[in-house]
Amino acid sequence: MIEERNEVIDVPDDYSAKRDLFRALMNVRMPREVSDEFLKVQDEFLTHETQSKNLTSIDEIEDAKGKIMLWQGDITTLKVDAIVNAANSKLLGCFIPLHNCIDNVIHSSSGVQLREECDRVMKKQGHDEEVGNAKITSAYNLPSKYVIHTVGPAIPHGSKPSGDDCDKLASCYRSCLDVADENGLESIAFCSISTGVFNFPQELACRIAIETVEDYLKTNETSLKHVIFDVFSDSSYLIYKRELFTD
Repeated sequence: MIEERNEVIDVPDDYSAKRDLFRALMNVRMPREVSDEFLKVQDEFLTHETQSKNLTSIDEIEDAKGKIMLWQGDITTLKVDAIVNAANSKLLGCFIPLHNCIDNVIHSSSGVQLREECDRVMKKQGHDEEVGNAKITSAYNLPSKYVIHTVGPAIPHGSKPSGDDCDKLASCYRSCLDVADENGLESIAFCSISTGVFNFPQELACRIAIETVEDYLKTNETSLKHVIFDVFSDSSYLIYKRELFTD
């Protein structure tokens, strides 16, 4: 990837700094073909890195209410059929080097092939992804089989979500569930869509997510056996636990 940029880049000796450089180069790289030799080395490295993490399978998740489960941790370590990515309308991932958004984390752990596949999907579609819709891709070097990408509503700072914003957030969850069912998947893990840089209030987003999923499971015959809400922070975990398990 350094050779592609036609510029002098000093490669640090320190492993952590070298890993950050590799991720940053992945983040800013536009979608394009890459050599089989590079993919072999990248895939061996990212797969080893994934396998070195503390991976979690469905039978290790304790908080459950029927088909709905709650888990706190890094969504890129879940061994499920699909994880959900909170994407932007270009669906190409985050181009900000080392950004901590879920879009960046998923693309960085998956490999450059994910951006290339997203690019093919978007070129075939011919326009930006609409808010509330979803697309499925392979997961490459992640422990999941697929990534389902959805674009949530963005709320300006200082504003409250409108009724339309709430409807579009609900549509994100329904669209992801539809895509999972259409592909015969049995498990899907949701991140908290739109609650990061898109600024949707967490408690309201949580209620919409749970209500939408519960209604979907009640009213549809589906292949899904497990729907996981994945949260990262302690505060988010408490919000979801209160909504799911308090009568």
